[in-house]
Amino acid sequence: MLVYKTEEEIEFMRASAKVLAQAHGEVASMIREGITTRELDQRAEEFIRDHGGAPSFKGYNGFEYSLCISPNAVVVHGFPSDYTLKSGDVVSVDCGVLLNGYHADSAYTYPIGEVAPEVLQLLEETKKSLYLGIEQAVAGNRMGDVSYAIQNHVEKQGYGVVRELVGHGIGRKLHERPDVPNYGKRGSGLKLQTGLTLAIEPMVNLGTKNVVQEKDGWTIRTKDFKPSAHFEHTVVVRKDKAEILTSFEYIEKALQ
Repeated sequence: MLVYKTEEEIEFMRASAKVLAQAHGEVASMIREGITTRELDQRAEEFIRDHGGAPSFKGYNGFEYSLCISPNAVVVHGFPSDYTLKSGDVVSVDCGVLLNGYHADSAYTYPIGEVAPEVLQLLEETKKSLYLGIEQAVAGNRMGDVSYAIQNHVEKQGYGVVRELVGHGIGRKLHERPDVPNYGKRGSGLKLQTGLTLAIEPMVNLGTKNVVQEKDGWTIRTKDFKPSAHFEHTVVVRKDKAEILTSFEYIEKALQ
């Protein structure tokens, strides 16, 4: 069942998305060589709770953390730990906030210190593909238009688009219908309508598209151990232009 949101519900999601964007900014201000991923997780949870929200991920299907923190070859669902960030790493930080009964979800991938140029390019092109996908999330288009825009861009760069993991609907539940694949055919799939809220999230690998799940049952990494990038926004399908509820504004300010 698809759940289309009223304007009142979208306002609740907008409030969640603002706290989420600010929490990402807090994390961004701390990210540096020498910090542990556990420290980032603790600060994010503290900030979210101080602002009246709850971390969407904590307790979800038994997940024990507020952030998914995924360095280097880890695509998504990495556990915060005593791993210390070092120069040359890239690290995806994925976070969700539940506030007033509604979720928002977003992710950003950071370079740490001196990162190889081809890996920096992966991050740049993956982020670009997110916005190309969002451009297609307008009423009257098909889901395949969103998916194709992402896939077409990143595969032109020679990257692998993960198939096993996709974006999703979002609202009262963290994961709602429909799925939002990062690969597909133009003109195919669900016809998009105003009020549908989506988490669009390209997961793109420097090498093969193939991934494996680690024995912990959560961590997904690239099969060839090459780096991966992940960027995500929560958006609303609108008539002429998708509305992005989440923001990277606080991240970008912190990184200046």
